[in-house]
Amino acid sequence: MLNFTKWHGLGNDFVLMELSPDAIPQEKIAGFVHRVCHRHFGVGGDGLVFVYCDDKGFINMRIFNADGTEPEMCGNAIRCVAKYLYTKGLVKDTSFPIQTKAGIKVPEVIIKDGEVTAVKVDMGEPILESEQIPFKGERGSKVIDQEIQVDGKKILITAVSMGNPHCILFIDERVDQFPVHILGPQLECHRLFPAKTNVEFVEVLDRNRVSVRVWERGVGETLACGTGACAVAVGGSLCGHLDPSVEVNLSGGRLYVEWGSNNHVYMTGPAVEVFQGRCRVERWEVGS
Repeated sequence: MLNFTKWHGLGNDFVLMELSPDAIPQEKIAGFVHRVCHRHFGVGGDGLVFVYCDDKGFINMRIFNADGTEPEMCGNAIRCVAKYLYTKGLVKDTSFPIQTKAGIKVPEVIIKDGEVTAVKVDMGEPILESEQIPFKGERGSKVIDQEIQVDGKKILITAVSMGNPHCILFIDERVDQFPVHILGPQLECHRLFPAKTNVEFVEVLDRNRVSVRVWERGVGETLACGTGACAVAVGGSLCGHLDPSVEVNLSGGRLYVEWGSNNHVYMTGPAVEVFQGRCRVERWEVGS
């Protein structure tokens, strides 16, 4: 039996375990994650988050999507991890580093009347060079309002990495009526994104507010994406649509993102514990 907690950040939900993924045989981890995240036969979630200390004593977070693939980073998940660590007394300071596959991120829990009301995360600097996103463009170039072909049609995209790749479309119609389920998977697997990509569909409301729907790589449409909200703020500023401080309205709720003068992106939003439990796994699925 394994202990877990269930969390969500604006409806983007995760199963969180205090366990290193190295405890699971590499050839079994995708099946293990899929089984735990299955919404009918498992706990259910968009992803499984492993939280553990490495041999140097650093806090690590690794996340796997429900399909068993491992993204580099997840903004909603790191807020949940930060609140989990603080409320469980596993860290004492309100701000502390967490090692991710996208590098060290520094969340800060925001406390009001003795309760954690939100988590602000220094998400680091956005990555704009095409080869680092990665995007198959001219080396060193930026992907800003670039025309590409999708299913025989020309569309404009902007690409940003926040440690994981994002493809951003600014649309001239209501985002709640946009065919996300058609264009989302086409862009996720587009040949120009060799590592696939997350996709954000953005309706600009004014220079400080947007409405966004997210097609998440390896998951499908999700209610929210923290790194996606950060990418939207950066991409919108680069395209001239947005100011550096933006309210991002997602299907699951609201995030606040600021692209600071130091080139760091700061994301603030909630994290909610849903329940705690124990799940039964076969002995072959987890190593000793």
